Amino acid sequence: MYPEYFVAPMREELTSLGFEELRSAQSVDEAVNRPGTTMVVVNSVCGCAAGKARPGVAMALRHDIKPDHLTTVFAGADVDATDRARGYFTGYPPSSPSVALLRDGQLVYMMERRQIEGQSADAIARQLMAAFDQYCAPAADRA
Repeated sequence: MYPEYFVAPMREELTSLGFEELRSAQSVDEAVNRPGTTMVVVNSVCGCAAGKARPGVAMALRHDIKPDHLTTVFAGADVDATDRARGYFTGYPPSSPSVALLRDGQLVYMMERRQIEGQSADAIARQLMAAFDQYCAPAADRA
């Protein structure tokens, strides 16, 4: 596990955008099972989280359509919460950083580390905005 003083600035990058930190398995269950769309960012200390994932997420949140709930777990720091969150990502191996969208508790979109590593923050943002349009827009607006 990483010491808190080490991960605190990386947590702040998301919490300053309005993300709710989920630091226990129970808090993950409560958050994921809320009605609507929930984004879960699996945060990480790696370079691709710092240079690509977190900036890409920040850019995507400037979009008009966004998830109803913004949440994050921190791999290597909040182990129980991260393990529980990954339990909702059915069919996907553990990956950090990663971004999941769940609607009414069901996984509808997943961006894994392998999809983050080779992309720019701009490209990540564009992919997330497309996912927001598809999964977070009101039902009448979804094509």
